[in-house]
Amino acid sequence: MPVNNTSSNFKTFKVVLLGEGCVGKTSIVLRYVEDKFNPQHISTLQASFLTKKLTLEDGSRAHLNIWDTAGQERFHALGPIYYRGSHGAILVYDITDEDSFQKVKNWVKELKRMLGAEIVITIVGNKTDLEAQRTVEQNVAIEYADSVGAHYFETSAKANEGIEELFTALTQLMMQRHEQRREQENSSLRLLQGGRTSQRLVVEDDSQDGDEEGGQAPASNRSCCGAG
Repeated sequence: MPVNNTSSNFKTFKVVLLGEGCVGKTSIVLRYVEDKFNPQHISTLQASFLTKKLTLEDGSRAHLNIWDTAGQERFHALGPIYYRGSHGAILVYDITDEDSFQKVKNWVKELKRMLGAEIVITIVGNKTDLEAQRTVEQNVAIEYADSVGAHYFETSAKANEGIEELFTALTQLMMQRHEQRREQENSSLRLLQGGRTSQRLVVEDDSQDGDEEGGQAPASNRSCCGAG
């Protein structure tokens, strides 16, 4: 459940980026949070943490805690440490690297197994500035995302394309999921309270019936005794 910052009306969400090394996870986060792009690839060791506040068109405000995880295979086992408790996941692959797309499928399976419906999953095809070298067709990726209930986006951290839209849409989806869960919890609470009220009424009715029967029985006995 997101943390509500009542003093500023911000809802705090945890977001995790997962994917192979060199697909551009760090570049996506840095472009979004700091509007920076470093053409030199720098490998993330274990994970890095950044934050961003934003206001949606409807006035809702969110505070994103963003975890950018390492993509190297030796760090894969650390994934659960960072995605545990996440409200949203950004699974990134390189549109010029088919293997990185297949690895995204492994992350989808793991997240669904570990977190189920608790997390909003987005799949992101990055490096659209290298369209001429694309090996993963967009329609194939969209079809896969639809089949697993994920939301698909394409970005270019280098060209600053689709980055803002990705995080805004993810935040909206997390807000919606939060509201749905709150409604479900309120409905369950109302049903529970209604059940308790019904049980109390039944007990009271039974008690009243018992009193009436208890009052009639002695009168009947006295009548019989009198007749005898």
